[in-house]
Amino acid sequence: MAITYALLKDVTSQMYARSLRQVPSEATAALRAARSREEVPVARRTLDLMLDSAEQARERDHLLCSDSGIPTYSFKIGTRAVLPGDVKAAVRDGFLELAATSDPPLLKHVTNPLTNERGFAGKDMPIMSFDLIDGADHVEIVCSPKALGTGRWSQAEILVSPSLQDIEEWVLDAVVRAGSQACPPMVVGVGIGGTFEHAAHIAKEAVLRPMREESPEPTVRAMEERLREAINATGFGPMGTGGATTAMAVHVNYSSGHGYTPAVVCFNCWIDRRYSARIDNDGTVTHGV
Repeated sequence: MAITYALLKDVTSQMYARSLRQVPSEATAALRAARSREEVPVARRTLDLMLDSAEQARERDHLLCSDSGIPTYSFKIGTRAVLPGDVKAAVRDGFLELAATSDPPLLKHVTNPLTNERGFAGKDMPIMSFDLIDGADHVEIVCSPKALGTGRWSQAEILVSPSLQDIEEWVLDAVVRAGSQACPPMVVGVGIGGTFEHAAHIAKEAVLRPMREESPEPTVRAMEERLREAINATGFGPMGTGGATTAMAVHVNYSSGHGYTPAVVCFNCWIDRRYSARIDNDGTVTHGV
């Protein structure tokens, strides 16, 4: 058996469609928990609207946000997975088919940066990243559409031999600069170390990490907690309405590197848009969010 072009095309297209219509169960639970703690009336009402929107989208199979963003896929490919077809072509063709048939239709957010021409096709689109899983006979995929609110406010900096305090202060400053424009309460992903491009990669991995998965390292867990508390103390609150919930979660990832330390912050909005699937060599597909 093998993971065919047709299967990849169908699964990745479904993933994009579902990511636009569902709030992951962990994010829904985090919104409910925030609602129970929130003391600012307008913030409570905003959280109620978010929870109601999530339920209405699920029941009616509607889009949660008009900004469907651009399609991005993160692949982790097992070294024993069998992929006889063209992987990139399968993902591209699946997205173009979805764009042509979606009801309601997707807006043309794929933009040529040199001409500002918009459409659905374009250079390097959909955006895909790839990693390996030694010994595995399956492929793990996460689809996470990137829209203006979260994509616009990602930030990067090169720090030199920073302390933990230096890093945390820079992260907090990046979040404050984003303010309410990243559509909080949000998930904040932080990548530290490695090289410039690797820090961005592990920041993206961090923001896509399910909330149920804790870092195995006490230093990282403590850092995440300090940052979450500091971000929530800013008072931006849900969609900038004030209150105690600006971040549902902060996820930190790091890599060894040199004396210079790249740091990257990226965001996922209150919808926490991501959808995951695993495809085994025998064609079994396991969906999950």
